[in-house]
Amino acid sequence: MQAGVDPSIFKAYDIRGIHPDQMDEELAYQIGRAFPRVLSDLEATPVYDLQVAVGRDMRLSSPRMAERYTAGIADEGADVLDIGMAATEMVYWTVGARDLHGGLVCTASHNPKAYTGAKLVKRGAIALSGDSGIGELREIVARGEVGPPADDRGEVRHEDIGDAFREAAIGYIDAERIRPLKVVLDGGNGMAGPMVGPILDSFPIEQVRTYWEPDGEFPDHEPNPLLPENRRFIMDKVMETGADLGIAWDGDADRCFFIDDTGEFVPGDFLTALLAESILRKERGALVLYDVRASRAVRDVVERAGGRAEVNRVGHAFFKTRMRDTGAAFGGEVSGHYYFRDFYCADSGTIPALLILELLSVERKRLSELLEPLRSRYFISGEINSEVADQEAKIREIEDRYSDGQISRLDGISVDYEDWHFNVRPSNTEPLLRVNLESVTSREEMERRRDEVLELIRA
Repeated sequence: MQAGVDPSIFKAYDIRGIHPDQMDEELAYQIGRAFPRVLSDLEATPVYDLQVAVGRDMRLSSPRMAERYTAGIADEGADVLDIGMAATEMVYWTVGARDLHGGLVCTASHNPKAYTGAKLVKRGAIALSGDSGIGELREIVARGEVGPPADDRGEVRHEDIGDAFREAAIGYIDAERIRPLKVVLDGGNGMAGPMVGPILDSFPIEQVRTYWEPDGEFPDHEPNPLLPENRRFIMDKVMETGADLGIAWDGDADRCFFIDDTGEFVPGDFLTALLAESILRKERGALVLYDVRASRAVRDVVERAGGRAEVNRVGHAFFKTRMRDTGAAFGGEVSGHYYFRDFYCADSGTIPALLILELLSVERKRLSELLEPLRSRYFISGEINSEVADQEAKIREIEDRYSDGQISRLDGISVDYEDWHFNVRPSNTEPLLRVNLESVTSREEMERRRDEVLELIRA
């Protein structure tokens, strides 16, 4: 690796590090130069024929970092469509809708203020990953010298695609069916406000907007609603205002999270089940993908609604590729990533919010009422991390201990019994094992089995 470049910034699905210690403007330029070379190989297209979208989030470092990514791409000879400050999915949509060869989002997603990064996709908005593209990009950067710019520098064009994106997103629902609702919105000072706000303004809903303006200082809380301390505010606000629900987005707004009318957080697998049911009303018999960590509620709801459900590896590159291969209409992950075939198989933080507003309006029920059949039958642990030095050895130990169960090694290890099941996966970046467990008997049984598995892992 080139002196001064920390190899740990190259993750399984993106590039991410602290600015400027791990990632600075010079490195952004080198990544920009390397990206078209990788795209050229992946797309079997000469660099000078490539068209690449670039967008950036609201982080303090993003304007200059995005400028250097753009300069690198153009200096390599590829054309750039710069869509300015935009949520991640707006870049995905631009790549898909304009049939571009690739896209780069300057973002560190939900990470704290000090971070920067890049999410990279190829044609069709398919993510580059450690298995395809990011490793090759890392090797180019590692060599340390990208060489002089191309003789024919690529053209850089600027365009605001916001209205076109929102028009496409609202097409996922029948907007006329949205009835008056009171909704608490937590933008986390990220990209949700400018992306979703104009759509919500067109509905007869009372908005309680919080942290709605993009602000890279994140003066209120980190833009990661998966952490309990970051969602405490919106849970309390829903109760305080008597709202019908709350919706919170992460920093780059490609994930949204829901709080029901009782102030309770809605787990991602239960939300996947509700979204799948909504999709299947419009496309009966469709295939739905869900991740290995998910509650059986997803499969049961999908099959009851006349659809087909198949389990998938965790990670957006794996979901997007499999959706393309199978024609799946929808895919959902426990982590709050929701993918839509008709949105170029990309994950969206806009479409789930619209679908849930439509579902509540059509059903004329509270969100807690829609969730009650799931909460009363499926008892989930949530994800629990344990530090483990030798992850694979521990997984083999789990396989031996639970050899009487139905075992899958699709992603980590999954063990299924008639009335309970669990998945244990190694972290891509840390010496951690992640446990998700469910009982369909009782909460007490879930807790007993959870403690039993954790005891084995931590022994």
